[in-house]
Amino acid sequence: MTNIVQYVSTWTIPFLLIVIPLIGLWRRIPVYESFVEGAKAGFSTAVRIIPYLVAMFVAIRVFQYSGAMQWFIHLISPVTAWLGIPEEVIPLAFVRPLSGSGALGILASILETYGPDSFIGRLASTIQGSTETTFYVLTVYFGAVGVRRVRHALPASLASDIFGLLASIYIVTRVFGH
Repeated sequence: MTNIVQYVSTWTIPFLLIVIPLIGLWRRIPVYESFVEGAKAGFSTAVRIIPYLVAMFVAIRVFQYSGAMQWFIHLISPVTAWLGIPEEVIPLAFVRPLSGSGALGILASILETYGPDSFIGRLASTIQGSTETTFYVLTVYFGAVGVRRVRHALPASLASDIFGLLASIYIVTRVFGH
């Protein structure tokens, strides 16, 4: 089974890089011109969303380095302790909806400190995989198409992050104990 998975994972991208242009040629689509046009549109989209991304990254860093995150963790620690959330994973749970790279850095630090096979390491890994970079996704995708009001998308996305966090805690506690 491992050999099959390894074989498929090795050849999937080369297969797609060959098959997609062939399908385009078969349908008489100018493949290269379509690619260049899409790349040009992607570049202009990237330029248009840069201010949103810079603002979000600066806000995250200011929150972390100002000590506000530690203050926030201390403030909510009675509730998180009651829910069974170790204090060590709270920064990950808080940063994950904001920044994938920031959350990955926190996860790496947790895994380096506690190990990947510890309860905290397993919980942090599961949180990383069960939640989304909500604000990043809303910023990039809505910014790319010019949507300014995220009326229903933001609460729904944050609710899914909360349920992902709670499900992570429940599942890791049930499977690996604490």
